[in-house]
Amino acid sequence: MTGPAADYRAVFRALPGMVALLSPDLVYVDANEDFVRMSGHSRDRLVGRYLFDVFPDNPEDPTATGARNLEASLRRVLATGERDTMALQRYDVESTTVPGDWQERYWSPVNEPVLDADGRVVLLVHRVEEITELIRAHGLPEGNRARVLEAELYTRARELQEVNERLRAAHAREREVALALQEAMLPAPRPLGQHDAAVRYRPAVGTLNVCGDWYDLVELPGERIAVAVGDVVGHGLLAAGVMGQLRSALSAASRVAAGPAQALEVLGLYARSVDGAESTTAATAFVDCTARTVTYSSAGHPPPVLVRGDGTVEFLDGATDPPLGARPEHRPRPEAVTGYAEGDTLVLYTDGLVERRREDIDTGLGRLARALSDNRRADPGALADRVLSALLPPGGATDDAALIIVRL
Repeated sequence: MTGPAADYRAVFRALPGMVALLSPDLVYVDANEDFVRMSGHSRDRLVGRYLFDVFPDNPEDPTATGARNLEASLRRVLATGERDTMALQRYDVESTTVPGDWQERYWSPVNEPVLDADGRVVLLVHRVEEITELIRAHGLPEGNRARVLEAELYTRARELQEVNERLRAAHAREREVALALQEAMLPAPRPLGQHDAAVRYRPAVGTLNVCGDWYDLVELPGERIAVAVGDVVGHGLLAAGVMGQLRSALSAASRVAAGPAQALEVLGLYARSVDGAESTTAATAFVDCTARTVTYSSAGHPPPVLVRGDGTVEFLDGATDPPLGARPEHRPRPEAVTGYAEGDTLVLYTDGLVERRREDIDTGLGRLARALSDNRRADPGALADRVLSALLPPGGATDDAALIIVRL
């Protein structure tokens, strides 16, 4: 059966409870009838205004944290694209009829993202329940036991939120240390023989799953170079430490191996002795500048890309094998060779550049191919910046992204 089309604007206005829509800049886009009525502000006084201009913290209370906590929650939603449920918040509100008269109020907010087709947060749904009366129930007679218990539950939830905030702060400190460690272990950009090259690394935003990606560029004897990227499963200091060990091992193996497959074989054997290295992915390519060939091999990693001068984009997926340590027994890894012409571009990257939640990876690979083809005439540095701009969400990605571009 089919019925009349729903008027979703009318549905939103009629939603029970206080609900508002915010832009990523935290400006009111709309508010339902309950929000307008219970906030004491007309819709015209809300829409188009910055949230914290309408509802600032009580300037007379130096301990007020309601606005700061709410902004932190909204920023987390913008960064992660995931719902954030806040516990009890004291957030005093100024009287709309008596300026300077601040009323003690308590709220339970939930913030949820609205995503576009590319997974970017385009709106924030801000739903809030006022629970001031429940908090005041502490002072009611014994007959109001049920309301007192509800108020007690909200109080415990507030304490839990404070514990969570302390955990977030501790994790944030670990993230800073891990990023500093990773920066120290990754090679600094430098000239690569006769080739112009650019490297970019973007850590994840608003998440602890950082510090597992690496890149490397190695000059080899005989007018050759090796280019590699990898991704360790895990996060924080452990992943940063494993990353450093594997990058160094692959860099050393590349200098003596006959080719990329043998280099990855050595790395795979070494990874079995490193805790936390299981299921690491890596891809490496050896460029022979005399023969003008690219020989490559991949251990469970997204394929390297060769961008031809005419804009044709070729994914180098002819030598794909499982991640490091995925097989119980040792087997030789495959490698493949393709030719290149002067002016072609070799690109290696990690999956944080192309993968998005609720999206097939082929969509991300197609986006990468278009960005590389459209900007192929740019120098490697400018090309890398344009690719990042085209593929990463404005607020940053939820996974690390490493990118190497070499003009052949």
